[in-house]
Amino acid sequence: MTPTSQYAVTATQAAEMMAAYIRARIVPMIHGSPGIGKSQIAEQLASEYNLKLIDLRLAQYDPTEINGFANLNGSRAEYLPMAHFPLEADPIPDGYSGWLLFLDELTSAAPAVQAAAYKLILDRAAGMKPLHQKCAIVAAGNLATDNAIVHDMSTALQSRMAHLELRCDVDSWLTWAMKKGIDYRITSYIRHLPQRLYTFKPDHSDKTYACPRTWEMADRLLKIMEEKNPLLRSTLGGVVTDGIASEFMSFLEVHTRLPTFDAILRAPLTTEVPQEPSVLYALSGAIAARMDKSNFDNAMKFVLRMPPEFQVVTLKEARGRNSEITKLPSFLEFLDTLSVYF
Repeated sequence: MTPTSQYAVTATQAAEMMAAYIRARIVPMIHGSPGIGKSQIAEQLASEYNLKLIDLRLAQYDPTEINGFANLNGSRAEYLPMAHFPLEADPIPDGYSGWLLFLDELTSAAPAVQAAAYKLILDRAAGMKPLHQKCAIVAAGNLATDNAIVHDMSTALQSRMAHLELRCDVDSWLTWAMKKGIDYRITSYIRHLPQRLYTFKPDHSDKTYACPRTWEMADRLLKIMEEKNPLLRSTLGGVVTDGIASEFMSFLEVHTRLPTFDAILRAPLTTEVPQEPSVLYALSGAIAARMDKSNFDNAMKFVLRMPPEFQVVTLKEARGRNSEITKLPSFLEFLDTLSVYF
């Protein structure tokens, strides 16, 4: 989907910008279409900065759960905050450096809930209690143009945050997917057909659509179902649509025409190199998924017989999946030789 703003940013850019906002004690708000990866950015930030993630879906809350519950304390009443809000006196959880409070579905929350969030976002207080100094806050919500449940955000709430709009970017997603361990068959397919990563349209008629969120679901299915299972196509169709599942299964059939990785290692200089692009994308992913320090040099004898662009694709995928190979002197030599393509 085309973003509404010419200044829409990639997931990689958004993560860097949000980190800067957090350091400046400003709450960043990610606007983006459903399934585009807003939650993944929050998870990435929490992991990178060793923060315990607290995921609050504000569309499911009411104002009292944000403002706190009235409680009589002697002759006065006070508002007691919910236990999931990290307060000043709370100990930092073992193994963490603090918390990341993720206010998801903010634009889908009722206006009264959004109003209740004013104090939380600007004053960093839950009920009458200040949040812990080591608690960072980020927010996210869908776009009004997405045909999702969205309420207008008041100007008072708008001015309490910094806003950025997220766009789907294949390179950023592939970088994340390799670190996450997403099946190489999916990443190879997306490299071959990048337009299949995100097919969301507000007026779509299918029951679902392909997007970063549903491709992650597809990855989980591939980890538990055999490729030859006759129900795999229909099962994948339930998360990425029947049309894309059929196309993806056709791409998987390409793997039956690939030389095995063991055969490549046995005869890297004589094993036939395929010429068809779809087969080369599949082969690049298959090789990169198996490369490690013990076989890298031998595997590269075959890779260097592939067309230059697929040499680069293979090295990028291998680097993303196994960072240990980047320490090899031979990897640095290949990287220098192919640097014009990176």
